[in-house]
Amino acid sequence: MNVRAATTATYAAFIGSGFAFASWASRIPQIRDRLALDSSELGLVLLAIAAGSLLALPLSGPVVTRIGSSRTVIAMSALLAVGLTTAALGSLAGVAPVVLGLFLLGFANGAWDVAMNVQGTVVERHLGKSVMSRFHAGFSLGTVAGALIGAAMVAARVPVAAHLTVVAALVVAAVAWQARRFVPDHDQTGPATGSDTPRVSALAAWREPRTLLIGLFVLAFAFTEGVGNDWISVAAIDGHHVSPALGTLAFAGFLTAMTVGRWFGPGLLDRYGRTPVVRILALIGIAGVALFVFGPSPAYAYAGALLWGLGASLGFPVGMSAGGDDPRRAAARVSVIASVGYCAFLGGPPAIGFLGDHYTVLRALVVVAALLAMAVLIASSVRPLPGTGLAPESEPRLAPEAR
Repeated sequence: MNVRAATTATYAAFIGSGFAFASWASRIPQIRDRLALDSSELGLVLLAIAAGSLLALPLSGPVVTRIGSSRTVIAMSALLAVGLTTAALGSLAGVAPVVLGLFLLGFANGAWDVAMNVQGTVVERHLGKSVMSRFHAGFSLGTVAGALIGAAMVAARVPVAAHLTVVAALVVAAVAWQARRFVPDHDQTGPATGSDTPRVSALAAWREPRTLLIGLFVLAFAFTEGVGNDWISVAAIDGHHVSPALGTLAFAGFLTAMTVGRWFGPGLLDRYGRTPVVRILALIGIAGVALFVFGPSPAYAYAGALLWGLGASLGFPVGMSAGGDDPRRAAARVSVIASVGYCAFLGGPPAIGFLGDHYTVLRALVVVAALLAMAVLIASSVRPLPGTGLAPESEPRLAPEAR
């Protein structure tokens, strides 16, 4: 069993997922123009991705439990490539094939997401230290690379079909090759779970109070992240009256702070434990949102965006780690947590838009602080399970060679 190879493979899965999705997103304007869609029609077309993800997330727990995270990622990378290629080539024919392709892309991305997070929790256990947030930082790096290359393809006038078809082929080849190096999801390090079948375990996870609380915890941080991604630039431009370029700068600061927090966060988690760290980060996020919304000048808003991004950085990956504390039930629990949490990515941006019509977008962002306050109250739900071999929150966790 080569844990180092599995670590590299897990990074590849996260980076590949982010790269593929950002590559698609970078070409949305060209596909919109090709199909002559207005904003509402484009929104309906993009709902196909959400529909696919919503169907895949609850189903992925039983699938990963039965066939393993390695084979799930391999299969879903192939399906994602089919979906991305169908959407790209379909844009030359009409709306229907694009919708079909995006549904397949969303389905593949949802199941792939659960499977790679399950593998991330397994790698964490073998390494004896927190690395999940770095995997999520890898996803962020993948999105940046996909967006930059996409921008270069647009500038070079490379056709959408050619660009995305090549991306699909590269992603499936690289990720499928790397995913073969995953370590087995089930080992002897976790507690016995009796004779539960994968189906029973997956259904039972929906009735576990701790799992549902972690789902709410992740929902709060997913809402914080998703709203930041979609609305910081708009709120800075409309609410603080900065130029579009400076509004984008606030968004860039948010992303940078979140990525830095995810990369350097594991040291804090290993030293102080999950619950204290995520509580403090949630409070930092609340302060950042308050500064962004109520700051008297754009300079305060920029500082608030940085604090907001830092505060949002670790909640989602820590929730995934907590869901995988017991490796034998990790797939079912991570599936439930992801299903609950991803509702925020789907519902958060429209909710802010609705509130923005009544109270302005800038003031509507106060909802983010309210959800982070809820996360502070339920942060103890991510404390490591007893009997899983993880150190209690009051003690630092050490790598195996240091014990």
